[in-house]
Amino acid sequence: MGMTQSINKTNPFSYFRLVHGRNKLKNFWNKLGPGLVTGASDDDPSGIATYSQAGAAFGLSTLWTALVAFPLMAAIQQMCAKIGIVTSQGLTGTLKKHYPRPVLYLMLLFSFPAIVMNIGANIAAMGAVGNMLVPSVDASFFSVFFTLLLLGLIIYLPYRRMADILKYICIAIMVYLLVPFLTNQDLNEIFKATFIPHIEFSKEYIAVLVGILGTTLSPYLFFWQASVEVEEMRNNKKKILVDKKIIQDMEQDVDSGMAFSGLIMYFIILTTGTVLFNAGLHDIQTVEEAAAALKPLVGDAAYLLFSIGIIGTGLIAIPVLSGSLSYIFSETFGWEQGLDKKFHEARGFYVIIAISLLLGLAMNYVGITPMNALLYTAILYGITAPVLIAIILHISNNRKIMGDYVNGRGLNILGFAALFIMTAAAFLLIYLQFF
Repeated sequence: MGMTQSINKTNPFSYFRLVHGRNKLKNFWNKLGPGLVTGASDDDPSGIATYSQAGAAFGLSTLWTALVAFPLMAAIQQMCAKIGIVTSQGLTGTLKKHYPRPVLYLMLLFSFPAIVMNIGANIAAMGAVGNMLVPSVDASFFSVFFTLLLLGLIIYLPYRRMADILKYICIAIMVYLLVPFLTNQDLNEIFKATFIPHIEFSKEYIAVLVGILGTTLSPYLFFWQASVEVEEMRNNKKKILVDKKIIQDMEQDVDSGMAFSGLIMYFIILTTGTVLFNAGLHDIQTVEEAAAALKPLVGDAAYLLFSIGIIGTGLIAIPVLSGSLSYIFSETFGWEQGLDKKFHEARGFYVIIAISLLLGLAMNYVGITPMNALLYTAILYGITAPVLIAIILHISNNRKIMGDYVNGRGLNILGFAALFIMTAAAFLLIYLQFF
């Protein structure tokens, strides 16, 4: 009260500017939704492992990839979101309606094992980090705990509450922005590595680049973005009468989410590329190894922040992974779907979520290591991503489907660039793995 009175006495307009600023921030926060959650889920524990490997093995030489990946991610996710908004269907429903069934079933065939293995790798990473934070509790117990916690939250919480929780967890992930500043940094080297691309023509470096691309442009995010936009519209009781304002709000949301994702990716590479690489720790295979290696070098604070971030990203990514798979199945077979539905209203939808979580957990007990799961996932994503991007581009430029909301020139340029890069990455990935 005293502060308000002071503001009013010194300047009668200060209070109103303060309130207006808070309202603008609140309105911006309220507009953020599917795009922010999608962006945060892109930096899941398996993604953090990839970025940590890149930084530890090659220092700051892959830092520029965050700038290159951002516009490509934003363009593809905007297309997927627009497809959902305009057609009132998820990507699977649009594929089912306008494309041959073999295309749909092929996507289903590749998506199911890839997403389940991705879930399994993330559950294992969260369990291992939980064990590092509390050594007296076994990692497998933490894995079971996180699996059951997520299953309960997804099934019993209404969509709006779940979406709000995921948005606030996104804030917690911003701890990664603090970690590099806990050590001395060479700002000149960071600036050069950010804006001047460095490429090494070695098998290891190319493999890391392919891994970064595969992590940032993951097919499951395409399905999730389209379906959750439909759910967002339905949950907000909006009539599906698309106008430029709805599209602009979506673009702002998606751009914010992808920028958030790129920022987290950038700071993880920065952290591991300065701390671990300079300490001679070049062979980091898992997120728990990255966290453990940070502890003696930068102290408990950075170690704890890095570890908490891993658990936070897992809590966001696993609902997105399982939800995207459930949307794919539900739209394929015409089941009732939606996170805003109660369990008895959409049993098939929630059963698929439960099965994917439990199968992911079971991977820890059948001899599939998290690293093997990530390798198989990368191969499957690498095969399906170029095909899906090509289909998304075709849908987004089809006036029979999109009406007046077909892609503009800028979006097409970025979309075709993503298609070319991911196709090249797919061939490189297959070549490096088998030849």
